[in-house]
Amino acid sequence: MDVADLHVRFGSVHAVRGVSYQLRRGETLGIVGESGSGKSVTSLAVMGLLPKTAMVTGQARFRGVELLEGSDKDMSAVRGKRIAMIFQDPMTSLDPVYKVGAQITETLKVHSPQLSHAQRRARALELLNIVGIPNAEQRIDNYPHEFSGGMRQRVVIAIAMANDPDIIIADEPTTALDVTVQATVLEAIKAAQHETGAALILITHDLGVIAGMADRVLVMYAGRAVEIGSVDDVFYRPRMPYTVGLLNSLPRMDTDDKLRLTPIKGSPPSLQHLPPGCPFSPRCPMYTVECSAAEPPLIEVDGHQPHLAACIHTDELRGQDRYEAGQVFGTDSSDADLPAELSAEADTGEPEADIEARDAERRRLEHLGTPSLMKAPFDPGRDREDGGTGR
Repeated sequence: MDVADLHVRFGSVHAVRGVSYQLRRGETLGIVGESGSGKSVTSLAVMGLLPKTAMVTGQARFRGVELLEGSDKDMSAVRGKRIAMIFQDPMTSLDPVYKVGAQITETLKVHSPQLSHAQRRARALELLNIVGIPNAEQRIDNYPHEFSGGMRQRVVIAIAMANDPDIIIADEPTTALDVTVQATVLEAIKAAQHETGAALILITHDLGVIAGMADRVLVMYAGRAVEIGSVDDVFYRPRMPYTVGLLNSLPRMDTDDKLRLTPIKGSPPSLQHLPPGCPFSPRCPMYTVECSAAEPPLIEVDGHQPHLAACIHTDELRGQDRYEAGQVFGTDSSDADLPAELSAEADTGEPEADIEARDAERRRLEHLGTPSLMKAPFDPGRDREDGGTGR
């Protein structure tokens, strides 16, 4: 799929501003950015799921077919069959009064009418087993409320892969899930991608998820792409200060525990009143007066493979890894420089539960941030938070 110069407007709000990307067969493209950056709207526009009040321009070509010009009838033949979508809240994706098996077979009945009822049910059972639903033969006749959150999301994944789509779009599929369940849901998505051979667009706030699953990364800010490249280039050789800020606001497992996190100061700008020039300039520690002169275009910053960034200071970040580049945000500070009462070694009275939760989150980031997650065999029984009963 080729998306070129995609714009989406809701009245005076320019929600998506000239986004372009290519998606290759079997590839995983991660789209990251803060809330309101246009990640979800970009994919909803491609799927034809925006309200009629939205003004969409640009191109989105899928195997030579222009998606943005298709009627709702045309898009209905594409949605679910050629391009499938996994939304972040399974309870709004699943009908609460229909059994999950009926909801899986429904999409097969619409897009594969040649299948008999018995064939559709057999396929539904196969899909539930692939995504790791224990006791699928019994659970196929359960209602959504009889499943836990992680299990419900797996059912949604099964529906998405039912017709062997060419593209799966996962819009923050683990947002509403406990951290202990997220990894197994992501493994189910990877299993779905492997089973169908589909390309995957993964929209998320979680950079650890992107590190473990994506081949390429598209970073969005204020409605436009500000950096695009391979996961290695973007994570280890970022060329946009916003990307550097995102990466260095995460816990790191390979450094001294006393190293302080450095969040990006301020908030994203209003899309109705963008600042002059680069929209990140009010928050950027590398700001110079030239940043306000004009909004920088995406330019190629590395010659050996496509790596684009929208910043006039890319040369200043060249040759530095993410940790060296992160020093512009002040990450080269440790607790050794702090007053004793703020030192990590001081007794702050932090509740033990908070400490355990923080440590669990750090372990999760370490796990998701390594390729070993995708290499490990998929274990359907790992996520049995309801003991296989759903009650």
